[in-house]
Order: sequence, then C-alpha cells, then structure tokens
Amino acid sequence: MKIDFVTLFPEAVLNWTRFSILSRAQEAGLVTFDAVSPRGFATDAHQTVDDAPYGGGPGMVMKPDVLAEAIESVIELQSTVLFTDPSGQLFRQQHAEALSQAEHLIIVCGHYEGIDQRVVDEYAHAVFSIGDFVLTGGELPAAVIADAVVRLLPGALGSSESVQEDAFADGLLTHPQFTRPASWRDREVPEVLLSGDHEAIRRWRRRRRLLATRERRPDLLARAPLSLEDIRLLEGER
Repeated sequence: MKIDFVTLFPEAVLNWTRFSILSRAQEAGLVTFDAVSPRGFATDAHQTVDDAPYGGGPGMVMKPDVLAEAIESVIELQSTVLFTDPSGQLFRQQHAEALSQAEHLIIVCGHYEGIDQRVVDEYAHAVFSIGDFVLTGGELPAAVIADAVVRLLPGALGSSESVQEDAFADGLLTHPQFTRPASWRDREVPEVLLSGDHEAIRRWRRRRRLLATRERRPDLLARAPLSLEDIRLLEGER
C-alpha cells in the first residue's frame, strides 16, 4: 500500500509514521508514506495557498487551483482520495477495514476555514471526521486514519488475533486487561483470569465487553449482532 498526504505541513504528518507499528510496517515493505505541499504549486512570491471566502466571513479558504495541482501530482488510476473535515462522516472501524484493501490512499488535510468545495466535489471518494470537535488542521485526523488502516494490513501486527480482538472488531468495546503482579496496591487481578480455565476466561471477557458497551456506547450495542449466549451473559449468566 502507498499513502500520500497532501498537507501544508508535510513533516508534521510524516513524523507520526516514524514510530511503532507504522514504522515497522514501512520497514517490512507493507506500506510507503509520502507527503506533498500545495505551496510547491503556488506561482506567486509568497506561495499563497489561501484566499478570502466568497460571500464574506472570517478566516481564509484553501485555494482550488494549487490544491488541485498538488493532488494531481500524486493521483493514479487506482487512487482513493480522502479529505478530512469536521463536517465529514464519522470515521469508523469498518471504514478502516474497507480502506485497508486499497492500493493507494491520498489523504488531503484541510486547514484554515476549510477547502474550496469544488476541489472536494472533483476528487473526494470520501470525507471523514474523527469526532465532533474542531482541530487546527487535518494533519492529526489524517495520521489517525492512516494508523487505523495500516495496522489492519496482513503482517503489520505480530498476530492476526490482535486484530480480531480489537475494540469494534465485532461491534463491541474491548474487555479490561491485566498483567503481573497479580496484586497491586490492594487491587487484585480477577480470579477467573488466574484459573487456567480458558472457557471461563472467554465467557468473562465476552461479558465484560458486552457490559462495557452497554454502559458507554449503547448505540454500538444496539447494532451489534448478538448471539443467544451474549443475551444470557448480559442477563447475568456467567
């Protein structure tokens, strides 16, 4: 997979790819990252990439001409072009799973008051938001999307089970985790996790996932494909 970022701050977003799983995925040849700045396509002395919005209003808007040239410098026939914007659809795990099948992603990072809508209409396959809040620019959301996608590539994680047990993998939140020591500041690891009974551990973890989702994200639980066992676990059977 290849991922290109179109951003006013190439080093800012590329820095996020130089650590942990993203870095290891690059070293393994699973993904390559690059970034291009629209400033490199501006023709004036000040490398202008923004202008005042038509209709008035505060702030500035990213210009369509230079931004389009930046996108076209990296776009290919098989490219999937994404834009980051607070007004986009909420990025979810299923989006990451679908995008992990792509050959080439281009993630366009917005800035200022936004991007000229004509560029979005021309190139966007999808526009994503990572939450109901506003950031200074689209670099952090772009890095978040790239991280969520790359970790799903076969071989990016040490074990395929890690992906299968992720939060949201089956529509539920994850269960709590514990490690040594078994007793810490008068807090004990749940006995079932020390029992060696793999079936009991599986049921305990499943129930904790169901309860956590019901408490924190009932919207997810309402959409999750629950089995008869899940319903029994929610009702209190262990």
